[in-house]
Amino acid sequence: IIGTSPQSIERAEDRQMFAEMLNKLDIPQPPNGLATNEIEALEASAKLSYPVLVRPSFVLGGRAMQIVYSDDELRQYMRTAVEASPERPVLVDKFLEDAIEVDVDCIADIGLYDDPTKATVIIGGMLEHVEFAGVHSGDAAMVLPPHTLSDELIDTICRYSDAMARELKVTGLMNVQYAIKDGIVFVLEVNPRASRTVPFVSKAIGQPLAKLAAKVMTGRTLNELGFTKQITPKYWAVKESVFPFNRFPEQDILLSPEMKSTGEVMGLDTDL
Repeated sequence: IIGTSPQSIERAEDRQMFAEMLNKLDIPQPPNGLATNEIEALEASAKLSYPVLVRPSFVLGGRAMQIVYSDDELRQYMRTAVEASPERPVLVDKFLEDAIEVDVDCIADIGLYDDPTKATVIIGGMLEHVEFAGVHSGDAAMVLPPHTLSDELIDTICRYSDAMARELKVTGLMNVQYAIKDGIVFVLEVNPRASRTVPFVSKAIGQPLAKLAAKVMTGRTLNELGFTKQITPKYWAVKESVFPFNRFPEQDILLSPEMKSTGEVMGLDTDL
C-alpha cells in the first residue's frame, strides 16, 4: 500500500481506535458507546436514549449504517446487519437531530517528512449539506463554499482537519464528515482516502485533487507540486444527486445513511 499507512487506515476505520484518537486530540464526537454484540448495543443505547446511529467498522457507501429508534430495531440490526465486519466493534452514536453536516476533502504529504510540522495539509473543499445530518454524503445536496457557517465554525473545522491529518500521517487524500449542533463541531468519521466528493470539489476549485494525491503518494511533496493554499471559488458550486427510483418502483425513496444515488449533477453560479 502506498500513501497513508495501513496502521493509520485502521486507526480511522476501527471505531474504538478512532474514538481513542479523538480523545487524545480533544476533538468532540457525538456521545457514543461501542458494541460487539446485542447486549452491549442495548446497554449503549439505554445510556444515550433513542434515536441512535449505528455504524460498523470498515464500511463503504454507508453500508449497514442505520438510524435506530427502538430496542426491537436495534436487536434486528445487530442480528442481521453487522455481518459487515463481525470481528470489529459497532459504534452506537447519539443521533444528532437537525444538525448541519459538513464534508471536508483535504490533501496532505505528512508521511514524506521526518518532521511532521514541516509537512503541508491543504483543504481542497468544504461542502455544506443542504439536508440535515443523517443523509449519506453521496445522496445529499451540497454547497461549496459553505453557505450558512460562521468564520469561527469554518476555522474550527480547518483546525480539527489539520490535527487529524497530522495524527494519522496522511499521505494523499482524506475525507472528514462533521456535524454541527448548538454551535459545537462534532466529528462523525474520517476516511484517509479519496471520497466520492473529490471529482465535484476538483471541478469546483479547478485543481485535479486525485492526480495531485497520486503524485504525493509516490513521493512528491505539495510544495513541489505547487499546491500550497486553499482555493475558495468566487462563485457557488452546488451538487445535487441523481437517484434510480424510476428504475426500481418498489424502492423506499426515503434517504438514509446508506447511499442510494447513482450519479450527480453540478450547478455553478454567482448567485446561490
